[in-house]
Amino acid sequence: MNLPLAYISRYRGELMGAAMVFIVLFHVWLPRTDAFFGLRRTGNIGVDIFFFLSGMGLWFAWTKLRAAGGSTFRSALSTFYRRRFLRIYPAWLIMASLYYVPDYLNHGGHSATLTDMLGDILINWDFWLHDELTFWYIPATLMLYLFAPFYMELVRRLPLYRWLPVAMVMWCAIVQWVVPIHQTVGHIEIFWSRVPIFFIGINMGEMIRRRDELPPSSLPLILLMFAMPFAASVWLEQMRHGKFPLFIERMLYIPLTVSGSLLLALFFAVSERWQVCRVAWLNRSLVFIGKHSLEIYLIHAHFVLKYVQAWQLGYWPTAVLTMLATLPLAWVLHRVAEAVSTRVESLLQKNKSLQ
Repeated sequence: MNLPLAYISRYRGELMGAAMVFIVLFHVWLPRTDAFFGLRRTGNIGVDIFFFLSGMGLWFAWTKLRAAGGSTFRSALSTFYRRRFLRIYPAWLIMASLYYVPDYLNHGGHSATLTDMLGDILINWDFWLHDELTFWYIPATLMLYLFAPFYMELVRRLPLYRWLPVAMVMWCAIVQWVVPIHQTVGHIEIFWSRVPIFFIGINMGEMIRRRDELPPSSLPLILLMFAMPFAASVWLEQMRHGKFPLFIERMLYIPLTVSGSLLLALFFAVSERWQVCRVAWLNRSLVFIGKHSLEIYLIHAHFVLKYVQAWQLGYWPTAVLTMLATLPLAWVLHRVAEAVSTRVESLLQKNKSLQ
């Protein structure tokens, strides 16, 4: 039986849900001596899965925009930015305000001045300036969205440039070891090392759109490309944590993300075919988590986990309680942000019709 790459798109919700669970598990504290420490640290790959799936989804959105009758690059670009902005920014603005305003008023340390606070709320500029990691995924995502249309248009016209992610991997090595560059932009290594997988996701989007399939003989290779980086990442974290540049592990995450997403999508496809009730609820739960993943990310660490962890319940009770407490809050935030986005979109369309 062939392995359709379209499974990644079909089960994108489940994959995003699984990635969010990995991230929550990664954020729950665990002592360095625990035997689960290396595996827990590898949960950081959830971020890479998000970037991979995000890039893939953008390719679908962009090709649809460019295929629209009479759509120019400029009009497609405007629509693309508006939709991405309205999906992310309302939820971000709410939660960033709830975090940075009290931080400024209480002299918490992130927002030292009023200007600093406004910069953090509007674009999280302390991430770019000082590697402030409170909500780093949001400014990183917005930056990638800024450049994505130009890359997608380039590879539409000149497919050879799909090899550019290789140059992005080389850039990660340069940032780490070329001293002048490291001193200038090395503080945001956490961003640079995720850039390749995002654009690989865009490249993968075209293969998925064409409904390409992998032959059964590819399964051993996929398993190899999963087992090697997974075992290496867990060992590095368990045995060498803090003693190697993190970008090295994130390069291992690239094949691990692609192979792991394929294998997880295959699992979801098989479980759906079995129609096993106990597996079906898992799929539905992950889809719900994936749908609210942005909101869960914004809420869980600094508004829930911070307080649950103080109770010292242990790793798994803390992780489960954090997720259970975060989900209803994420649902509410999603509804509020969605209402704001709909209202803004309506006003923009009304204004456009009056011009």
